[in-house]
Amino acid sequence: MDTNIYDYRSAFRREELPETPPVSDQVSLAVYVALRGYPDLGADNLLNPRLATLYSRVIGEVNRVVHLSMLSAFEKGNFLESLRLYYLLGELALNTIGMEMRWAGIPPGERSKSLEFILGEIASLEELEKKSFGNTRVAAESVNGYLDDMRKVMSSNPKAKSMLAWMADEVSRHIDPDHPLSSFIIAMRSLIDGNAYYRMTLNGLCRFGNDYALGLRWLRRLGFVQVSTNPVLAAEAYKDDPRLWERYEEYLSKHPELLERPEERADDLAMTATLLALIPNMEVFRPVAFLLGFKDGMVSYQLNPNFAESVEDSIRDALKIYSLAAQYFKLYDAYLLWGWPDGMTRGRPNIVFKVAGSGAASLEITRILESLGIGTNNTVTFSVSQEVSLILEKIRGRSEAAKRGVRLTKVYMTNMGGRLEAHLREVKAAELIRTALRFYEDPEGSLLELARSLGVPVLEKGGTWRGPSGWGYDIVARTLDEKVELVSSQAYLRTLLNDALIDFLARVGVCGASRDEVRECLEAWERALSLSGTFVAQRVWYLFFDEENRRLWLSYIMRKYGLSAEQAEEVLDGIDVLPASKRRPEDTYYTLSARNMTNTEFPNHQLNVHLEYQKKSLRLEDLAEAVRVNWGPESLDLLLKMPEFRKAYEVTREIKAVLLEVGVKGAGELGEEGLRVDEWKSFGPREKTMRGFTEAYNKFREECLKRAKNV
Repeated sequence: MDTNIYDYRSAFRREELPETPPVSDQVSLAVYVALRGYPDLGADNLLNPRLATLYSRVIGEVNRVVHLSMLSAFEKGNFLESLRLYYLLGELALNTIGMEMRWAGIPPGERSKSLEFILGEIASLEELEKKSFGNTRVAAESVNGYLDDMRKVMSSNPKAKSMLAWMADEVSRHIDPDHPLSSFIIAMRSLIDGNAYYRMTLNGLCRFGNDYALGLRWLRRLGFVQVSTNPVLAAEAYKDDPRLWERYEEYLSKHPELLERPEERADDLAMTATLLALIPNMEVFRPVAFLLGFKDGMVSYQLNPNFAESVEDSIRDALKIYSLAAQYFKLYDAYLLWGWPDGMTRGRPNIVFKVAGSGAASLEITRILESLGIGTNNTVTFSVSQEVSLILEKIRGRSEAAKRGVRLTKVYMTNMGGRLEAHLREVKAAELIRTALRFYEDPEGSLLELARSLGVPVLEKGGTWRGPSGWGYDIVARTLDEKVELVSSQAYLRTLLNDALIDFLARVGVCGASRDEVRECLEAWERALSLSGTFVAQRVWYLFFDEENRRLWLSYIMRKYGLSAEQAEEVLDGIDVLPASKRRPEDTYYTLSARNMTNTEFPNHQLNVHLEYQKKSLRLEDLAEAVRVNWGPESLDLLLKMPEFRKAYEVTREIKAVLLEVGVKGAGELGEEGLRVDEWKSFGPREKTMRGFTEAYNKFREECLKRAKNV
């Protein structure tokens, strides 16, 4: 066997497939596509619900064909062919271990028998390889590929570790050099079975999504059913996996029209690069979407933040992306759905568009897309009034589509709780610092001392200070007030319980007469701030999806839009609250619900959630419907003293009128200081987030343009 071409990447280097699969049965299709660089597609095709009670028999046939093909590959010394066959078996085994079996309706007995068959076949081939070549190098290379795929998630960030990278380290300790792939599968079975997310999904506690563009197949096995990205995360994916740039440049070489006057096509180039990063994610969740009737398995695509306030430009971009995705998936689905039940709409993209909650334009964009049967994920949303307003537009648009018989998909209402928390902490820190400065004889000199203690990159008193904000852009501070904003930013104050801040306040008696009193005061505020995003998510969920309120909304939708009970349920039940931007495990555990809730998680946050579960200090069953629990009444009372929090937590007079019309419980007690639509754009966390997103998008666009010029 040629030892100079050992490289797992070659296994997934795809060859072009004919429009019509040249096969007569599903076993031959699985092997055919695997040998052309699609072992994952071959395995996913066998999730066909028609095969549910025959799954082990089909697996046995796959084993027969693969074994004969492997004998031939070993005899010819064909590394690539043998590696692809190993990967087909590996993907089948991992699908059989994961949640996929339950989504496909495959009985437990079939699942157990099939896994036993696959492991037996892999072990047999490892023995055959060792006998033929004196080692198991090809099988080992397949494992190297799996481990690298897990470890690349967040690999460009030295300060963070993803759950998948942690799992790769754990499984590596159990790999047998004589049986690398089979021992890897056995170890992964144990890791998956003991994973917090797998257990929560298995017990029906909540749905979960990934707030990152890589690692999706592994997370799918744990039960994840959604991925959400933005310009920052798209750029991170290209950093973690530079091969995406190779794919981008290869695509451009085949589409020279994109290279004509590239400066004028910069947004098209960025859109192309983003779509190329998301297409693999859509492929991963494609079987989930079909198996669950498009009620899960969705991929969120962020519309151009530069067009957030333009209805026309945003709709045009969305329709263009939707059309490109549909064109791609018509061919892909010809293989994925070969032999599947009739009636599955080939080519329909499992995509929802992220629409930033910036004002009136976002309401119209949401309604229009939903009315077309194209889902939305409203984002850059931090307040009850934003989220309620946008859900109302989702209901309106989805009702228009339902009346025409359009099949609806899962859609999302993002609650960026962690970003709201970060903003409120900055507001509180700035308030405390400004109060303290009034008691210092030399305010700027005292602030300079605090800034240096916190690590703010300032050199001297007076002049201009400049430093990262922690939101994706720099703050340039000239006035004392601006300098307070810089010092208070999350780049330097991740928590109020900072010794430098405590000393600064205690010296002048702000927040307490002694250092201990100041710490106690700040502890109460920190506890309250940590729950701020959770309180908003809970209130939004309660207003629409608490059982009694849900029934009231169903009646309202039927009455207002002339829908049947079944149509009204499809409209409402397909909307999930999506808590995002988490900071600590409780942000997930406190917002669990089996209905209308998907928690979306950063890869490093996933690890924190799992490690918290591993401590055995919490029982998952005790967290069922945690979204209904008030996790800190005293903290809520404290937060309500902040005008900035009341903007996020209360509603407006107009929203209250709608809620009263519906009959929502407690609608009259929601307050009226919530953000008005014309205030969304200027709300602190929205302003900070959009500035960071826009700068990230523009940098990514510049890189796309630069690389296009070199093609």
